[in-house]
Amino acid sequence: MAGVFSTPRPVPSRRVPALAGAAVIVLGLPVFLVGGFPLGGWALAAVLWAAAEALSWWLGRLQIGADHLRSSGAVGIATAFRGIGVMVVLLAVTVSDKRLGVSAVVLYALTYTLALGISLIEYFSAEPRR
Repeated sequence: MAGVFSTPRPVPSRRVPALAGAAVIVLGLPVFLVGGFPLGGWALAAVLWAAAEALSWWLGRLQIGADHLRSSGAVGIATAFRGIGVMVVLLAVTVSDKRLGVSAVVLYALTYTLALGISLIEYFSAEPRR
């Protein structure tokens, strides 16, 4: 089991997880409309998801590794602050309007969880690097 986590593999593509996340956002709209949830919660989750994916796309274009320490550090810090930024916005909205914030948190969490799950499946199903 230790070999599974210590064997390097190629970085998975961001396309399939991003498309799956976008599908959750799109399919969430009818649920929000029919369920009577605040449409602002759906919009907030959609905007945060799109902004996080745009930042992820931009960070994915930067070169990383031992030969590119400056951009590697920037990618690491920006990746951490991407999640922190989303949490701060969702927390602030939830404090001001509980129903709106909770609906946005639930949709964003579902979207993020699916995308992360697909990324992990892609990563661990890839052939190890030699």
